[in-house]
Amino acid sequence: MHQPLVAVSTDVRQFENYTWHAAPQQYLEAALATAGVFPLLVPSFGDRLDLDQLLASVDGVMVTGSKSNVHPSLYGGDASEANGPYDPERDATTLPLIRKAIDYGVPLLAICRGIQELNVALGGSLATEIQEREGSLDHRAPPSDKQDERFAIRQTVAIKPGSCLAGVFGAGEIKVNSVHRQAVDRLGARLQVEAVAEDGTVEAVSVRDSRAFAVGVQWHPEYWAKSDDASAKVFRAFGDAARAHAMARTGARTAAE
Repeated sequence: MHQPLVAVSTDVRQFENYTWHAAPQQYLEAALATAGVFPLLVPSFGDRLDLDQLLASVDGVMVTGSKSNVHPSLYGGDASEANGPYDPERDATTLPLIRKAIDYGVPLLAICRGIQELNVALGGSLATEIQEREGSLDHRAPPSDKQDERFAIRQTVAIKPGSCLAGVFGAGEIKVNSVHRQAVDRLGARLQVEAVAEDGTVEAVSVRDSRAFAVGVQWHPEYWAKSDDASAKVFRAFGDAARAHAMARTGARTAAE
């Protein structure tokens, strides 16, 4: 069958005297090569976009990671220069897109910043600089100029028995990478914890009452999707959900005609 269209979030960046709406290639490559879907970049124009029309036309939504953080005003926190940088145009686009995707039953995969956006979109809050908490591991990338070292698979997470991800990985532990200094604090309504790190940090969530695959992970499966089995399984599960949605949507349209 044709590759299902998947809407992909974008960051707003300034360089070369232009304003760019962009996404890192690793996410697009993993979507295309491992999930088997057609990644479609969604510009971060907030309420100028007809998200209902978009979601009627795609079979998945992928919310990427980013260097920027969700603006604290969206979850009752205090903005500071140390907590930045921020990307309010992205926030204004991804949060309503996430809520609508869930309501429409469109498969959703939210990665790193994405899991934080998912949590905030559903009324949760974020903890900042978690490496400073007593008893917390340092979840930031190891100091290095080499990306492979920064994104090395080095952290153990425990998958909750009976969870959505237990159906993807099986119950037990998997190894992932860790490149974050924020994490889920107060869990958003409708979310359930799927996986935790050794220090109890929430590493994955899912939407309890979702009609489709709706998962957020704090790690970066896109980086090793071609070579690491656990990373690949996340994208394959998302791709399978997008294909199932495409088949159902096409069937419904055919029946209506």
